[in-house]
Amino acid sequence: MHNPKILIIGAGSRGSGYATYFREVPNRGQVVGVAEPRDAYRTRLVDAHNIPADNVFTNWQDVAVRPKFADAVIIATQDQMHTEPAIAFAKLGYHVLLEKPMAPTPEECRAIVDAVKAAGVLFGVCHVMRYTRFTQKLKAVVESGVIGDLVSIQHLEPVGFWHQAHSFVRGNWGNEAASGPMLLTKSCHDIDWLSYMMGVPCEAVSSFGTLKHFRKDQQPQGASDRCLDCAVEADCPYSAKRIYMTALDRGHTGWPVDVLTPHVSRESVLEALRTGPYGRCVYACDNDVVDNQVVNLQFAGARTASFTMTAFTQMRNRETRLFGTRGELVCDGRFIHHYNFMTDSTETIDTEAGDASILGGHGGGDYWLMHHFSQALLDEDQSQILSGPDETLESHLMVFAAEQARKENRVVKL
Repeated sequence: MHNPKILIIGAGSRGSGYATYFREVPNRGQVVGVAEPRDAYRTRLVDAHNIPADNVFTNWQDVAVRPKFADAVIIATQDQMHTEPAIAFAKLGYHVLLEKPMAPTPEECRAIVDAVKAAGVLFGVCHVMRYTRFTQKLKAVVESGVIGDLVSIQHLEPVGFWHQAHSFVRGNWGNEAASGPMLLTKSCHDIDWLSYMMGVPCEAVSSFGTLKHFRKDQQPQGASDRCLDCAVEADCPYSAKRIYMTALDRGHTGWPVDVLTPHVSRESVLEALRTGPYGRCVYACDNDVVDNQVVNLQFAGARTASFTMTAFTQMRNRETRLFGTRGELVCDGRFIHHYNFMTDSTETIDTEAGDASILGGHGGGDYWLMHHFSQALLDEDQSQILSGPDETLESHLMVFAAEQARKENRVVKL
């Protein structure tokens, strides 16, 4: 396939970010259409990619009744809005790249997988952690045998105190009914990554987690329900005024500030804090997802893994330890420290994880995800996609099992 044509469904931060790849690397594809209900975000993408007016839509349903005019579609709508467009565009013959999570229920995930397989189209889910240079180097180190047989993994996701407040309290993913549980909307990346690193099926799972802090009964005395009106805001680490205005003062006009308003200025951000969801007190929102969770996983071959997600950290890279019969690996998303049992020595590998731009986001995973997907289009080769239908379904079922285990307080077998 030569210079694939790309359709974007959902022009928010993820959709527009993935589209940026084709502006930066134009010989690997061209964005030719968009569907987005919000005028400002739709117009921004149209202008950035010179999309013709005939291919600009306010909803995906209007695109789906048109004859097929692109080779592939990137679906970056909200989590609850993935299933219908994924199935519809697969049936139309579009190759599909779907933002994670695949869907909010096991039944919908299976329906998507069945549809893309029946249509014979290329399919990938944006599990960007599989694609980073760090992950690929770590996978190669493990498979080289230098730590012997892999026995267990200990993995931490330090979400970050202000990121939790932004995305999972005030933001789109704070309420399970509106989006999904935290383990699905945020940490399906990590469960998928553990599945990928282990390379064998998961057999059983247990989990514990709560919403400990971001609750009405934790609101400080004298606090108001909006940060700009709050008498104790100056002493609150989760102050929306501190989080967003500090970012703005430091010259950051992208994420997370541009989530509040498409036209970022001091005045527009203050207005968003005054009237919008991101100006609410974190103790007076409609959130119900957990702010801390642990998951224990039993894999085939007597391998185990433990995963911890917590809001109460500095926002930083994930931290991982891998334990083998001949050595240990200690990792921070960039550096791999290999301790060798035989030599009592440590070697450090720098994987050069990349920058924090939109294409370098997630340790470079965003760029390499798009590189692999575009290569799959160019070669018409599903094997270029590391997070295809079967792999993604397997790790999503692990997530659903972990949530069942947490809610029912028991071990769930897969």
